[in-house]
Amino acid sequence: MTQLVVGGAQMGAIQRADSRKAVIARMIALMEEAASRGVEMLVYPELALTTFFPRWYMEDAAEVDAWFEREMPGPQTAPLFEKARELGIAMTFGYAELTPEGRHFNTSILTNRKGEIVGKYRKIHLPGHVEYDTERAFQHLEKRYFEPGDLGFPVWRNEGVVMGMAICNDRRWPETFRCLGLQGVELVTIGYNTPSVNSQMSAEGLKERLFHSELSLQAGAYQNATYVAGIAKAGVEDGHPLMGGSIIVDPNGFVIARAETEEDELIVAPCDFSACAFGKSTIFDFARHRRIEHYGRITSQAGMVVEV
Repeated sequence: MTQLVVGGAQMGAIQRADSRKAVIARMIALMEEAASRGVEMLVYPELALTTFFPRWYMEDAAEVDAWFEREMPGPQTAPLFEKARELGIAMTFGYAELTPEGRHFNTSILTNRKGEIVGKYRKIHLPGHVEYDTERAFQHLEKRYFEPGDLGFPVWRNEGVVMGMAICNDRRWPETFRCLGLQGVELVTIGYNTPSVNSQMSAEGLKERLFHSELSLQAGAYQNATYVAGIAKAGVEDGHPLMGGSIIVDPNGFVIARAETEEDELIVAPCDFSACAFGKSTIFDFARHRRIEHYGRITSQAGMVVEV
């Protein structure tokens, strides 16, 4: 039986002018608070080191690359790893990754309690668009600045728990959770930066956005009998609001910790991972109940096809 105290380090707004050093200092402050509350596994958001730069249309490659990390840890992020090692806290956080080959990914890494990287995930479900869109209330250019992830949906046994990662829009796709669930995942960590309004449908506001986020996270947890931690970067970044709504969900789909603000805020939940066993051995015993002979359309067809 494995138990861990899981923390969600929601982060408030990061402005375009904010330095990496200042952001890392905030992350360390959240980690020190987490340590004081007994947290052993700490989840930070997507693109935790920078503002959500895909809202800005950029043509200069050097300007774009300035938002990306060429190594992890690097000189600026090393203090975060050192503090995690000192406090004995495992962590996961997202950042923009620039590979030695010049490829760009929206990435998340996972460490153990020794500060060693044990896993890497690259965001697969990229939302948004490539070119400047005059019809949108604001830009969402992830498809311009990132490639779709090329690592699939792996899991790792970390600190005695089977862990998997996803990022932001991935949470809206049931395939994300099922791929992880089929590997016995017990904790899914998901960082996100989600605008408070939909750039293409102004009627979809904060209430609806929060509902859809929670619906996706709770369904993914329940349908795969796993804990899920969905952690936001929130607040108004250079005039653009991002929603909060960070939650930790148990394997029955119930929210067991919830953020109340759109600022830097720590949420904490003691997690007993033996609680995953019941769902995995009963209603979601995949080996007994799945009927893959009828699921071929899921992987053979991308877009909707109406045949009637």
